[in-house]
Amino acid sequence: MKRGFGVDRCNLCPRGCGVNRKTATGFCGVGSKLKAARAGLHFWEEPCICSTGGAGAIFFSGCNLRCKFCQNIKISRNCDGKEITVKRLREIIDELVWQGADTIDLVTPTHYTDIIAAALKEEKPPIPVVWNSSGYEKAETLKLLDGLVDIYLPDFKYSDGTLARRLSDAADYPQTALSAIGEMFRQTGKFILDDDGMMRRGVIVRHLVLPGFIENTLGCLDILTDMFARDDIMISLMSQYTPPETALDIESLNRRLTREEYDEAVGYLYLLGWDNGFVQELSSAEAEYTPDFDCSGV
Repeated sequence: MKRGFGVDRCNLCPRGCGVNRKTATGFCGVGSKLKAARAGLHFWEEPCICSTGGAGAIFFSGCNLRCKFCQNIKISRNCDGKEITVKRLREIIDELVWQGADTIDLVTPTHYTDIIAAALKEEKPPIPVVWNSSGYEKAETLKLLDGLVDIYLPDFKYSDGTLARRLSDAADYPQTALSAIGEMFRQTGKFILDDDGMMRRGVIVRHLVLPGFIENTLGCLDILTDMFARDDIMISLMSQYTPPETALDIESLNRRLTREEYDEAVGYLYLLGWDNGFVQELSSAEAEYTPDFDCSGV
């Protein structure tokens, strides 16, 4: 299978590692075949993509960003999971639709963009497709998804390139993610909700507030405010940071977010006039909200 744009060596993501994933693993940690660690109804996404039916989440193995503080390290770094065919991916999507899912939620899919695009082209699901990513993507690659993805759910993690390099080895994250989010918005346009408040099309940008780095958060909100009108996109300001099991060399990341830190972030969000979006309770930072990556449903 060819990767990237007419070449055998993979250049799908901004890493541009150039690995032949048919014979080796890329920076993302996986080869050329689809690999997933769990598929099932997931009830902890934003309310407009996850109502009573839940999001039909498919958690893919590997990650092209691999943040030091990732709470899904079993799949992002260890790459736990099971190899599946494109045919099996289509079956999983159909099973989630049959189970009553509100959306098809493709989680950490960036390094499989070409394969997933081909699968979606065979037959588009009858419910919205959500692209749930780190935001560290190439706008050129995202064009493969034009007309196939209804809702983009990217992170915008860093406004500070130095911090992005320190925590994710990606100094170019701010400008790269902004370019990607711009392409996502070009594809979907302004968000559209139905009469029940469920999103049919649009972009929701997530930002996880990191303990000890409130200036990074305020910077992210400033950038998004400069780039988009308040009714263009939604912002989901997340408080669910969970310290990793292995202590990090950055002291503040070994603790949870404080009430004062999150209140400052939420206050600034409202000060900037963002009424469209979501905030969380601090109780969202619990391990019970992280699913077991036991290959169930795969």
